[in-house]
Amino acid sequence: MTEQAAVREKLQRRGRAARRDGDETLEPAAVWPGVLGGRYKPLSDTEIAAVHEATLHLLETLGLSQAIPSTVEKVTARGGSLTEDGRLLFPRDLVLECIETARRDIVLYGQRDGLEIDMSGARVHFGSGGASPSIVDLDTGAYRSATAKDLYDAARLVDTLDNVHVFSRSMVATDAPNPHALDINTAYAVTAGTAKHVCISCSDPAHMPDIASLCYTVAGSEAAFRARPFMTIMVCHVVPPMRFAEEAMATIEAAILAGFPVQIISAGQAGATSPATIAGSLVQAVAETLAGFVFARLVDPDARVIFAPKPLVADLRTGAMSGGGGEQAILMAAAAQMGRYYDLPTSSIAGITDAKIADAQHGSEKCLAVSLAAHAGSNLITQAGGMQASLLGCALESYVVDNDMLGNILRSVRGVEADAEAIAADVIADVCRGEGHYLGHAQTLARMKSDYFYPAVSDRRTPSDWEADGAEDVRTQAVKHTRDVLKTHFPDHLSEATDRILRQNFDLLLSRSDIGRA
Repeated sequence: MTEQAAVREKLQRRGRAARRDGDETLEPAAVWPGVLGGRYKPLSDTEIAAVHEATLHLLETLGLSQAIPSTVEKVTARGGSLTEDGRLLFPRDLVLECIETARRDIVLYGQRDGLEIDMSGARVHFGSGGASPSIVDLDTGAYRSATAKDLYDAARLVDTLDNVHVFSRSMVATDAPNPHALDINTAYAVTAGTAKHVCISCSDPAHMPDIASLCYTVAGSEAAFRARPFMTIMVCHVVPPMRFAEEAMATIEAAILAGFPVQIISAGQAGATSPATIAGSLVQAVAETLAGFVFARLVDPDARVIFAPKPLVADLRTGAMSGGGGEQAILMAAAAQMGRYYDLPTSSIAGITDAKIADAQHGSEKCLAVSLAAHAGSNLITQAGGMQASLLGCALESYVVDNDMLGNILRSVRGVEADAEAIAADVIADVCRGEGHYLGHAQTLARMKSDYFYPAVSDRRTPSDWEADGAEDVRTQAVKHTRDVLKTHFPDHLSEATDRILRQNFDLLLSRSDIGRA
């Protein structure tokens, strides 16, 4: 039995037991967090070898500039060197050793049991993300500046969406008065908004102790957080091409020492800050990511480090980022494939449509990019839900629309299980000799939930039924669904006592009434 089939069987057994016990909340599932991907391979074995060799060659002969003293010290102590023009060179043996000995057992925890994200193998998960400065107002439909309340609302909406497994900070709280307030209020908003694993960035390494203090308080102790960290720090540690971002490198070190998982991210734009060719942009992204990955491993060999090459594409007519094209989709799938080649916990970026609303462009661009990254086996695909306008905007209703899309993508990644029960030769014979159709057959009834994904807001009615009910498009349906959730769902995983302690220790923008408390 394949691993995928074993998981399906486990879910079906759980569902049958639930129905016997009268608990309908536990049912067979057509999709689940961690469906196995990795079957789609845009690069041939020869091309993978060429990318890998070019990556090692760049790291050992060109290296990266602007390394902080801590990075220079750690890398040169392991055989690296600093050139006369200030470029830090990484010996290939060191790079290969850090890849070989890296942790592959990384689990991203939630604040409740049952929300664990297993980042091993080719298990696929979806997350939000984007850090947009604006949001589409749910009432007016117009773009406006995002606030901490919007970020909290996005988190609590995602808390209810089965196919968005991780909440990565999707908006910038523009009402924060300074960078420190931004980081602390971001950490609070996402932590209070969902019990799922959360990801944030940190604008200054000096802010890491306060972010850590907030997380330790929520977890109950520093030791409890270190054992089951529910927050990842995402770090864009380079300023492409091939230059370290000095404060970001210090953030990597501070986050790891405080017990956080870290995403090591390179996000150059092809044709602008990385080569215009897909292969060249990929090589630079992998090289830059591995440079940060090596440093993180030297800070702590036991660190939870996520390999996250996220090369982007520019529209060469304007120079602006373009997230919706086929070039972006294939580039990110290739980056995910390199993660699978190294067998590292891998994160990718997909779903950064150029569309401004949840329309046909939105759906086609997102589905293409997310599907390719998922089928290539990326462990965590961020920006997969809610984002639009090339990451300049977010829309709460888009999370709901995208949740349906992500469920369908997961079902396609799950693939075909061709065991004897699924092939169903005996069922075919039974039906052909009997009623002549499968609608009432026992297997059809037994498999309708375990084998089929059913969307929440995507419309499958006949045109006449749809017209009779108002002929509303999917965005309108999603807005209604979003309003219903925001009226009723105020997560309570953060206890009253913990919330009051956080308010005593930090200046929070969200009031008690904002989070549904007196």
